Amino acid sequence: MDLTEKKSGDVSVLNFTGRLDAYSANEAEKKLDALIEGGQIKLVINFEKLEYISSSGLRVFLAELKKVRKLQGDIKLSCMKPQIKEVFDIAGFTQLFNIYDTDNAALSGFGA
Repeated sequence: MDLTEKKSGDVSVLNFTGRLDAYSANEAEKKLDALIEGGQIKLVINFEKLEYISSSGLRVFLAELKKVRKLQGDIKLSCMKPQIKEVFDIAGFTQLFNIYDTDNAALSGFGA
């Protein structure tokens, strides 16, 4: 799993690449925690290059969503492949997250 970040105004756009599973979930959680603790509470997570997500990966996103919403922030998801969206559907996470086709649409969800 690789994670890159770019800024768009006060929103961080994060690109996940590879597999987000039990082996990489802790690393992803640490990176997201560092951003949130640094005051970054508006996040767009781009899944275009994410090939696989496990329940460990889902747990990371749920935990981070709770943290940012306590701080009046949010996490929006973009560019989700059908197989990743299916995992979110099965877990009921499509009810928790706003999912967009593009980063720009997700950014617009923040008013950016």
